[in-house]
Amino acid sequence: MKRATSIYTRLGKRALDLALCTLALPVVLPSLAIIAVIVRIHFGSPVLFTQERLGSQGRPFWIVKFRTMTVDSDADGKLLPDSERLTSVGRFLRSTSLDELPELMNVFRGDMSLVGPRPLFSHYRDRYTEEQFRRHDVVPGITGWAQIKGRNVISWEQKFAFDLWYVDHQSLWLDLKIIGLTLLKMFSRQGISQPGHATAQEFEGTLRKRA
Repeated sequence: MKRATSIYTRLGKRALDLALCTLALPVVLPSLAIIAVIVRIHFGSPVLFTQERLGSQGRPFWIVKFRTMTVDSDADGKLLPDSERLTSVGRFLRSTSLDELPELMNVFRGDMSLVGPRPLFSHYRDRYTEEQFRRHDVVPGITGWAQIKGRNVISWEQKFAFDLWYVDHQSLWLDLKIIGLTLLKMFSRQGISQPGHATAQEFEGTLRKRA
């Protein structure tokens, strides 16, 4: 089983990503165009939002998403809290995960996979324990085991536990299951944000740091 899983993760997983993304293009491209127009009208330019995240083996890359927030700032020029900059249009895009459609560009480039632990902020690097950092043993994904198990309403410890379980059990059938369940959850809009936060609470790290 381990040999079959190894062959899949080295060869089949990338082939699955490219095949499914290519098949989805006739639906995705018109959707991207429509959402881009809506974002441009509502937020102005630029339409896309890029941010540095940690990828496979802890290598940084730039994730691409649709903008969901304004750039409103206070009297001192400091950006307002996320909850105040997140508009109704932004909430809708996030709740349906439509803001993440541009991440397919990251998948085509190989920075991301369709399924894997969600790529987190680069400044979290030194906040992981050695065990938690194992989530970077695989290519990060648009969706993952943690996302279908609770997304942002579960604790960071639970997210990492689910991520590590995926790292140790990834397979073709598990990836297909996660993709299917993700499509169902897009319509339920569950687990979008933690109470009191626009998305998820900042990961502050644990007492035991990586060596």
